[in-house]
Amino acid sequence: MKSKNLSENILRSVKSKGFKYIDLPSVIEANHIVQRSGENFRKFIFSFTDQNGSELCLRPDLTIASCLRYLENNLKGKEKIFYSGQAYRKSQNKKDSIIRNQIGFEILGSKDEKNDDKEIINTSLKSLQNIKYSSGTLTIGNVEIFNLLISKLDIPKRWKLRLARHFWREEYFNDLLKRLETNSDVDPTIVEIDKKRYVKMLKEDLSNIVAGRTINEILNKKDYFGHIDGLVVTGDISDDGSMESYLSAYEKLSKLNVPILAIPGNHDLRDPMRKVFHEHVQFSKNSSQFDWVFKLEETIIIGLDTLVEGENFGFLEEKSLDFLSNQLSNQNGSDLVLLIHHPPIKTGIYFMDQIGLTNSSDLSECLKATNRPVKILCGHVHGAVSYTHLTLPTKA
Repeated sequence: MKSKNLSENILRSVKSKGFKYIDLPSVIEANHIVQRSGENFRKFIFSFTDQNGSELCLRPDLTIASCLRYLENNLKGKEKIFYSGQAYRKSQNKKDSIIRNQIGFEILGSKDEKNDDKEIINTSLKSLQNIKYSSGTLTIGNVEIFNLLISKLDIPKRWKLRLARHFWREEYFNDLLKRLETNSDVDPTIVEIDKKRYVKMLKEDLSNIVAGRTINEILNKKDYFGHIDGLVVTGDISDDGSMESYLSAYEKLSKLNVPILAIPGNHDLRDPMRKVFHEHVQFSKNSSQFDWVFKLEETIIIGLDTLVEGENFGFLEEKSLDFLSNQLSNQNGSDLVLLIHHPPIKTGIYFMDQIGLTNSSDLSECLKATNRPVKILCGHVHGAVSYTHLTLPTKA
Protein backbone atom coordinates (compact mmCIF):
# COMPACT_ATOMS: atom_id res chain seq x y z
CA MET A 1 0.00 0.00 0.00
CA LYS A 2 1.42 3.41 -0.96
CA SER A 3 2.40 5.80 1.82
CA LYS A 4 -0.31 8.38 0.97
CA ASN A 5 -3.12 5.82 0.90
CA LEU A 6 -1.79 4.28 4.12
CA SER A 7 -1.90 7.64 5.90
CA GLU A 8 -5.40 8.43 4.63
CA ASN A 9 -6.75 5.08 5.81
CA ILE A 10 -5.21 5.56 9.27
CA LEU A 11 -6.69 9.06 9.55
CA ARG A 12 -10.16 7.82 8.53
CA SER A 13 -9.96 5.15 11.20
CA VAL A 14 -8.91 7.68 13.85
CA LYS A 15 -11.74 10.03 12.85
CA SER A 16 -14.28 7.22 13.25
CA LYS A 17 -13.22 6.99 16.91
CA GLY A 18 -14.37 10.53 17.65
CA PHE A 19 -11.11 12.41 17.08
CA LYS A 20 -11.38 15.85 15.45
CA TYR A 21 -9.06 16.95 12.64
CA ILE A 22 -7.23 20.25 13.24
CA ASP A 23 -5.09 22.47 11.02
CA LEU A 24 -1.82 23.50 12.62
CA PRO A 25 0.27 26.62 11.91
CA SER A 26 3.41 26.05 9.88
CA VAL A 27 5.27 28.79 11.78
CA ILE A 28 5.74 28.93 15.57
CA GLU A 29 7.87 30.96 17.98
CA ALA A 30 11.42 29.64 18.08
CA ASN A 31 11.70 30.21 21.83
CA HIS A 32 9.20 27.41 22.45
CA ILE A 33 11.60 24.99 20.78
CA VAL A 34 14.86 26.34 22.17
CA GLN A 35 13.54 26.50 25.74
CA ARG A 36 12.50 22.85 25.64
CA SER A 37 15.41 21.40 23.71
CA GLY A 38 18.31 23.74 24.46
CA GLU A 39 20.32 26.26 22.48
CA ASN A 40 22.15 23.52 20.59
CA PHE A 41 18.88 22.44 18.96
CA ARG A 42 18.71 25.79 17.15
CA LYS A 43 20.99 24.43 14.40
CA PHE A 44 18.31 21.86 13.46
CA ILE A 45 15.45 24.31 12.92
CA PHE A 46 14.69 26.79 10.13
CA SER A 47 14.40 30.12 11.95
CA PHE A 48 13.98 33.73 10.87
CA THR A 49 13.10 37.12 12.34
CA ASP A 50 9.82 38.86 11.47
CA GLN A 51 9.26 42.59 10.99
CA ASN A 52 8.65 43.05 14.73
CA GLY A 53 11.95 41.44 15.71
CA SER A 54 10.41 38.19 16.98
CA GLU A 55 12.29 34.98 16.19
CA LEU A 56 10.08 32.43 14.43
CA CYS A 57 10.70 29.02 12.90
CA LEU A 58 9.06 26.43 10.68
CA ARG A 59 7.48 23.78 12.86
CA PRO A 60 10.01 20.97 13.46
CA ASP A 61 7.32 18.73 14.95
CA LEU A 62 3.52 18.61 14.76
CA THR A 63 3.00 17.36 18.31
CA ILE A 64 4.59 20.51 19.73
CA ALA A 65 2.45 22.66 17.43
CA SER A 66 -0.74 20.90 18.59
CA CYS A 67 0.13 21.46 22.27
CA LEU A 68 0.92 25.13 21.64
CA ARG A 69 -2.44 25.55 19.91
CA TYR A 70 -4.21 24.12 22.98
CA LEU A 71 -2.33 26.38 25.41
CA GLU A 72 -2.34 29.60 23.38
CA ASN A 73 -6.09 29.39 22.74
CA ASN A 74 -6.74 28.83 26.48
CA LEU A 75 -8.69 25.69 25.71
CA LYS A 76 -10.20 23.86 28.67
CA GLY A 77 -11.12 20.24 29.26
CA LYS A 78 -10.38 17.15 27.21
CA GLU A 79 -9.90 17.46 23.47
CA LYS A 80 -9.42 14.51 21.11
CA ILE A 81 -7.55 15.67 18.01
CA PHE A 82 -5.65 14.32 15.03
CA TYR A 83 -3.47 15.99 12.43
CA SER A 84 -1.42 15.42 9.31
CA GLY A 85 1.22 17.54 7.64
CA GLN A 86 4.85 18.29 7.08
CA ALA A 87 7.50 19.00 9.71
CA TYR A 88 10.74 20.80 8.84
CA ARG A 89 13.94 19.82 10.57
CA LYS A 90 17.60 19.60 9.62
CA SER A 91 19.52 16.44 10.39
CA GLN A 92 23.13 15.64 11.20
CA ASN A 93 22.91 13.12 8.36
CA LYS A 94 22.91 15.20 5.17
CA LYS A 95 21.17 12.40 3.27
CA ASP A 96 18.04 12.68 5.44
CA SER A 97 15.14 14.71 4.10
CA ILE A 98 14.50 18.08 5.76
CA ILE A 99 10.76 17.70 5.07
CA ARG A 100 9.09 14.92 7.03
CA ASN A 101 5.48 13.81 6.66
CA GLN A 102 3.88 13.28 10.04
CA ILE A 103 0.47 12.10 11.25
CA GLY A 104 -0.65 11.78 14.82
CA PHE A 105 -3.50 11.91 17.27
CA GLU A 106 -3.63 13.16 20.85
CA ILE A 107 -5.89 13.48 23.85
CA LEU A 108 -5.10 16.84 25.45
CA GLY A 109 -6.35 18.13 28.80
CA SER A 110 -6.95 14.62 30.13
CA LYS A 111 -8.15 14.12 33.69
CA ASP A 112 -8.28 10.34 33.38
CA GLU A 113 -4.88 9.43 31.99
CA LYS A 114 -5.22 5.68 32.53
CA ASN A 115 -8.41 5.31 30.46
CA ASP A 116 -7.28 7.84 27.88
CA ASP A 117 -4.01 5.94 27.44
CA LYS A 118 -6.11 2.82 26.82
CA GLU A 119 -8.13 4.68 24.21
CA ILE A 120 -4.98 5.83 22.40
CA ILE A 121 -3.61 2.26 22.36
CA ASN A 122 -6.91 0.72 21.24
CA THR A 123 -7.30 3.34 18.51
CA SER A 124 -3.78 2.57 17.28
CA LEU A 125 -4.49 -1.16 17.18
CA LYS A 126 -7.85 -0.67 15.45
CA SER A 127 -6.27 1.57 12.82
CA LEU A 128 -3.68 -1.08 12.01
CA GLN A 129 -6.36 -3.77 11.82
CA ASN A 130 -8.46 -1.69 9.43
CA ILE A 131 -5.62 -1.35 6.97
CA LYS A 132 -4.85 -5.09 7.34
CA TYR A 133 -1.32 -4.34 8.52
CA SER A 134 -0.07 -7.85 9.30
CA SER A 135 3.57 -7.22 10.22
CA GLY A 136 5.39 -4.65 12.32
CA THR A 137 5.67 -3.56 15.93
CA LEU A 138 3.55 -1.24 18.03
CA THR A 139 5.89 0.36 20.56
CA ILE A 140 4.33 1.64 23.79
CA GLY A 141 6.36 3.93 26.01
CA ASN A 142 5.67 5.14 29.53
CA VAL A 143 7.96 7.88 30.75
CA GLU A 144 6.67 7.42 34.32
CA ILE A 145 8.66 4.17 34.56
CA PHE A 146 11.81 6.10 33.70
CA ASN A 147 10.91 8.94 36.09
CA LEU A 148 10.43 6.42 38.90
CA LEU A 149 13.88 4.99 38.18
CA ILE A 150 15.46 8.44 38.17
CA SER A 151 13.76 9.38 41.45
CA LYS A 152 15.43 6.43 43.18
CA LEU A 153 18.97 7.33 42.04
CA ASP A 154 21.35 8.87 44.56
CA ILE A 155 22.33 11.84 42.39
CA PRO A 156 21.82 15.62 42.75
CA LYS A 157 18.30 16.82 42.00
CA ARG A 158 19.44 19.04 39.13
CA TRP A 159 20.84 15.94 37.41
CA LYS A 160 17.51 14.15 37.88
CA LEU A 161 15.74 17.08 36.24
CA ARG A 162 18.26 17.15 33.41
CA LEU A 163 18.03 13.41 32.66
CA ALA A 164 14.22 13.47 32.76
CA ARG A 165 14.09 16.47 30.43
CA HIS A 166 16.33 14.94 27.78
CA PHE A 167 15.28 11.29 27.95
CA TRP A 168 13.78 11.57 24.45
CA ARG A 169 17.04 12.81 22.86
CA GLU A 170 19.04 9.59 22.59
CA GLU A 171 22.43 10.98 21.54
CA TYR A 172 22.37 13.90 24.00
CA PHE A 173 21.01 11.68 26.77
CA ASN A 174 23.91 9.24 26.34
CA ASP A 175 26.30 12.19 26.49
CA LEU A 176 24.68 13.27 29.76
CA LEU A 177 25.22 9.80 31.21
CA LYS A 178 28.91 9.98 30.33
CA ARG A 179 29.18 13.40 31.99
CA LEU A 180 27.36 12.09 35.03
CA GLU A 181 29.95 9.33 35.37
CA THR A 182 32.67 11.99 35.71
CA ASN A 183 30.40 14.27 37.81
CA SER A 184 31.15 17.17 35.51
CA ASP A 185 29.54 19.59 33.09
CA VAL A 186 32.90 20.34 31.50
CA ASP A 187 35.88 18.52 30.03
CA PRO A 188 38.01 15.88 31.85
CA THR A 189 40.91 18.32 32.40
CA ILE A 190 38.69 20.48 34.60
CA VAL A 191 37.53 17.35 36.42
CA GLU A 192 41.12 16.53 37.41
CA ILE A 193 41.70 20.12 38.59
CA ASP A 194 38.53 19.95 40.69
CA LYS A 195 39.65 16.67 42.24
CA LYS A 196 42.93 18.26 43.35
CA ARG A 197 41.05 21.25 44.77
CA TYR A 198 38.71 18.94 46.64
CA VAL A 199 41.62 17.03 48.22
CA LYS A 200 43.11 20.36 49.29
CA MET A 201 39.78 21.54 50.70
CA LEU A 202 39.51 18.44 52.87
CA LYS A 203 42.62 19.58 54.73
CA GLU A 204 41.28 23.09 55.40
CA ASP A 205 38.85 24.55 57.89
CA LEU A 206 35.99 25.40 55.53
CA SER A 207 33.83 27.04 58.19
CA ASN A 208 35.58 30.36 57.60
CA ILE A 209 36.28 30.16 53.86
CA VAL A 210 34.23 31.70 51.07
CA ALA A 211 35.31 31.31 47.41
CA GLY A 212 38.83 30.32 48.44
CA ARG A 213 39.32 33.27 50.81
CA THR A 214 39.00 33.41 54.56
CA ILE A 215 36.33 35.58 56.12
CA ASN A 216 39.06 37.74 57.66
CA GLU A 217 40.61 38.35 54.22
CA ILE A 218 37.27 39.54 52.89
CA LEU A 219 36.59 41.71 55.94
CA ASN A 220 40.00 43.30 55.54
CA LYS A 221 39.03 44.25 51.98
CA LYS A 222 36.13 46.20 53.44
CA ASP A 223 38.66 48.49 55.10
CA TYR A 224 40.37 48.99 51.73
CA PHE A 225 37.20 49.74 49.77
CA GLY A 226 35.40 51.57 52.52
CA HIS A 227 31.76 51.09 53.43
CA ILE A 228 30.01 48.23 51.58
CA ASP A 229 26.24 48.49 51.20
CA GLY A 230 25.52 44.96 50.08
CA LEU A 231 26.85 41.74 48.59
CA VAL A 232 25.73 40.73 45.09
CA VAL A 233 25.79 37.00 44.29
CA THR A 234 24.95 36.30 40.64
CA GLY A 235 24.15 32.60 40.96
CA ASP A 236 25.65 29.13 41.28
CA ILE A 237 25.73 29.21 45.06
CA SER A 238 25.20 25.46 45.20
CA ASP A 239 26.29 22.57 43.00
CA ASP A 240 23.66 20.06 44.11
CA GLY A 241 20.74 22.35 45.03
CA SER A 242 20.51 20.92 48.55
CA MET A 243 19.11 22.88 51.47
CA GLU A 244 22.29 22.07 53.40
CA SER A 245 24.46 23.80 50.79
CA TYR A 246 22.41 27.00 50.90
CA LEU A 247 22.35 27.09 54.69
CA SER A 248 26.11 26.61 54.73
CA ALA A 249 26.67 29.42 52.20
CA TYR A 250 24.29 31.76 54.01
CA GLU A 251 25.99 31.11 57.35
CA LYS A 252 29.37 32.10 55.93
CA LEU A 253 28.18 35.09 53.92
CA SER A 254 26.18 36.44 56.88
CA LYS A 255 29.44 36.98 58.75
CA LEU A 256 30.11 39.89 56.39
CA ASN A 257 27.15 41.64 58.03
CA VAL A 258 25.77 43.20 54.83
CA PRO A 259 22.56 42.54 52.84
CA ILE A 260 22.95 39.48 50.59
CA LEU A 261 21.40 40.02 47.15
CA ALA A 262 21.38 36.66 45.38
CA ILE A 263 19.87 35.29 42.18
CA PRO A 264 19.88 31.66 41.01
CA GLY A 265 22.33 30.24 38.46
CA ASN A 266 22.05 27.15 36.32
CA HIS A 267 23.48 24.94 39.10
CA ASP A 268 20.93 26.12 41.67
CA LEU A 269 17.45 24.94 42.60
CA ARG A 270 14.84 27.63 43.04
CA ASP A 271 12.76 26.54 46.06
CA PRO A 272 15.48 25.72 48.62
CA MET A 273 17.47 28.79 47.60
CA ARG A 274 14.45 31.06 48.00
CA LYS A 275 13.74 29.69 51.48
CA VAL A 276 17.23 30.69 52.61
CA PHE A 277 18.08 33.87 50.65
CA HIS A 278 14.92 35.90 51.19
CA GLU A 279 15.71 38.18 54.10
CA HIS A 280 16.67 41.46 52.43
CA VAL A 281 14.75 41.52 49.15
CA GLN A 282 11.13 42.06 48.16
CA PHE A 283 10.01 39.18 45.93
CA SER A 284 7.60 39.50 43.04
CA LYS A 285 4.05 38.82 44.21
CA ASN A 286 1.97 35.94 42.85
CA SER A 287 4.98 34.32 41.20
CA SER A 288 7.21 31.37 42.01
CA GLN A 289 10.07 32.96 40.05
CA PHE A 290 13.13 34.20 41.93
CA ASP A 291 12.50 37.84 40.95
CA TRP A 292 12.99 40.63 43.48
CA VAL A 293 13.72 44.31 43.98
CA PHE A 294 16.00 45.98 46.54
CA LYS A 295 16.20 49.73 47.15
CA LEU A 296 19.51 51.23 48.25
CA GLU A 297 19.08 54.97 48.75
CA GLU A 298 18.77 56.31 45.15
CA THR A 299 19.70 53.00 43.51
CA ILE A 300 17.20 50.31 42.60
CA ILE A 301 18.62 46.80 42.23
CA ILE A 302 16.44 44.29 40.37
CA GLY A 303 17.16 40.58 40.42
CA LEU A 304 15.70 38.38 37.66
CA ASP A 305 15.41 34.61 37.47
CA THR A 306 16.86 33.03 34.29
CA LEU A 307 17.02 29.51 35.73
CA VAL A 308 15.70 26.55 33.74
CA GLU A 309 16.05 23.79 36.31
CA GLY A 310 18.10 20.87 35.06
CA GLU A 311 19.59 22.89 32.18
CA ASN A 312 22.70 25.00 31.64
CA PHE A 313 21.09 27.60 29.34
CA GLY A 314 18.91 30.42 30.66
CA PHE A 315 15.46 31.76 29.82
CA LEU A 316 13.44 34.74 31.08
CA GLU A 317 9.83 33.74 31.70
CA GLU A 318 7.05 36.14 30.75
CA LYS A 319 6.32 36.75 34.47
CA SER A 320 9.92 37.87 34.99
CA LEU A 321 9.81 40.20 31.99
CA ASP A 322 6.52 41.70 33.22
CA PHE A 323 8.07 42.21 36.66
CA LEU A 324 11.03 44.01 35.08
CA SER A 325 8.77 46.23 32.95
CA ASN A 326 6.74 47.24 36.00
CA GLN A 327 9.87 48.07 37.99
CA LEU A 328 11.37 50.12 35.16
CA SER A 329 8.19 52.17 34.80
CA ASN A 330 7.69 52.72 38.55
CA GLN A 331 11.24 53.75 39.52
CA ASN A 332 11.53 57.27 38.15
CA GLY A 333 14.73 59.15 38.89
CA SER A 334 16.56 56.18 40.41
CA ASP A 335 19.77 54.57 39.24
CA LEU A 336 18.97 51.09 37.96
CA VAL A 337 21.04 47.93 38.35
CA LEU A 338 19.85 44.61 36.90
CA LEU A 339 21.17 41.22 38.04
CA ILE A 340 20.78 38.14 35.82
CA HIS A 341 22.86 34.98 35.81
CA HIS A 342 23.05 34.36 32.06
CA PRO A 343 24.59 37.24 30.04
CA PRO A 344 22.31 38.67 27.31
CA ILE A 345 25.32 39.03 25.01
CA LYS A 346 27.76 36.86 23.10
CA THR A 347 30.84 36.75 25.30
CA GLY A 348 33.19 35.28 22.70
CA ILE A 349 33.60 32.16 24.83
CA TYR A 350 32.13 29.61 22.43
CA PHE A 351 30.95 26.86 24.79
CA MET A 352 29.49 29.43 27.21
CA ASP A 353 27.62 31.22 24.41
CA GLN A 354 25.96 27.88 23.56
CA ILE A 355 24.36 27.87 27.03
CA GLY A 356 23.59 31.57 27.41
CA LEU A 357 20.30 33.47 27.65
CA THR A 358 18.12 32.08 24.87
CA ASN A 359 15.65 34.98 24.69
CA SER A 360 17.90 38.01 25.09
CA SER A 361 15.81 39.80 22.44
CA ASP A 362 12.85 39.81 24.87
CA LEU A 363 15.05 41.48 27.49
CA SER A 364 16.15 44.05 24.91
CA GLU A 365 12.53 44.98 24.21
CA CYS A 366 11.94 45.66 27.92
CA LEU A 367 15.08 47.79 28.21
CA LYS A 368 14.18 49.84 25.14
CA ALA A 369 11.12 51.10 27.00
CA THR A 370 13.24 53.05 29.50
CA ASN A 371 15.21 56.15 28.58
CA ARG A 372 17.71 55.67 31.39
CA PRO A 373 20.86 53.57 31.46
CA VAL A 374 20.59 50.21 33.20
CA LYS A 375 23.72 48.58 34.55
CA ILE A 376 23.57 44.80 34.09
CA LEU A 377 25.64 42.46 36.25
CA CYS A 378 25.81 38.79 35.27
CA GLY A 379 27.49 35.56 36.31
CA HIS A 380 27.83 32.26 34.47
CA VAL A 381 31.00 32.80 32.41
CA HIS A 382 33.57 32.46 35.22
CA GLY A 383 35.52 35.42 33.87
CA ALA A 384 35.48 39.18 33.28
CA VAL A 385 33.71 40.49 30.18
CA SER A 386 32.34 44.00 29.58
CA TYR A 387 30.06 45.09 26.77
CA THR A 388 27.59 47.80 25.78
CA HIS A 389 24.14 46.37 25.17
CA LEU A 390 21.64 48.75 23.52
CA THR A 391 23.97 51.62 24.51
CA LEU A 392 23.65 50.34 28.10
CA PRO A 393 26.79 49.24 29.98
CA THR A 394 26.78 45.48 30.60
CA LYS A 395 29.25 43.47 32.69
CA ALA A 396 29.61 39.72 33.22
